Amino acid sequence: MKRGVRFYSAAALFAAAIGVGPSWIAGTQASAPAPSHVGAPPADLPVEAIKIPSASGSRLSAWFIPGAPHGGAVLLMHGVGANRLQMLDRARLFHREGFAVLLFDFQAEGESPGAAITFGHLEAKDARAAFDELRRRAGGERVAVLGESLGGAAAVLADPPLEADAMVLEAVYASFDTAVENRIAMNIGPAAALAPLIAPLLTWQVRPRLGFGTDALRPAARVADLHMPLLIIGGDADRHATLAETKLIYANANAPKELWIVPGARHQDFYRFAGGTYERRVLEFLKPKLRD
Repeated sequence: MKRGVRFYSAAALFAAAIGVGPSWIAGTQASAPAPSHVGAPPADLPVEAIKIPSASGSRLSAWFIPGAPHGGAVLLMHGVGANRLQMLDRARLFHREGFAVLLFDFQAEGESPGAAITFGHLEAKDARAAFDELRRRAGGERVAVLGESLGGAAAVLADPPLEADAMVLEAVYASFDTAVENRIAMNIGPAAALAPLIAPLLTWQVRPRLGFGTDALRPAARVADLHMPLLIIGGDADRHATLAETKLIYANANAPKELWIVPGARHQDFYRFAGGTYERRVLEFLKPKLRD
């Protein structure tokens, strides 16, 4: 046992000695803005292109799609490093079903300006701005929020909590610290046991780089602040937001709540992976909450 302790201690010191420079570079790459060209709205949808001022400091590029009267409304929020095109298939689904839809680019991603990706911190302010905009435009409709990965984390981390009538959370990390450990473990293979020792080389950077600590990025704790029906979705083969993390978020959530574990799904688009089953599960959850 003592030999093992000495080995891991030595490994941690070695990693610290040689890893600060590379880890800083890795942190720079991870938090760097991810601008991308989204292009013109799709011709098959009645899209209104809009800009939404956010307390994050950004003006969010967004598309609003009106819905049928009393059909409900859905806010769609994409994952990290992506843009609103990631949510376009879902937008088409919900439009066909009569929902009003708002999809947008988070700050520092897509066509929304920003200095750095903040893994849910500033994105939570974007979630608030977009939610308020959809509620205003939807004119009295009940509003649901659907967030994938970063989008789900932003939905949970919004402060004060979003006053949604329902929320769908897909592949959300439990805490940023755990998320970093997961990604390190995936990349160092046989040495995965060292991930908890190496992870602080990245997580310590959050405060000096972004101005807040990792304690601000704990969706599994903050989900207890939400008081609306929740559908929590995870993949049983997801190594980024693991099955254990999904179950922890579910355990900490208030009722009413539902858990759907997608067999064979990794950290990927669950709609594309599960197809008709996804449509059925999500629509069966949302329709009773958003319509009389």
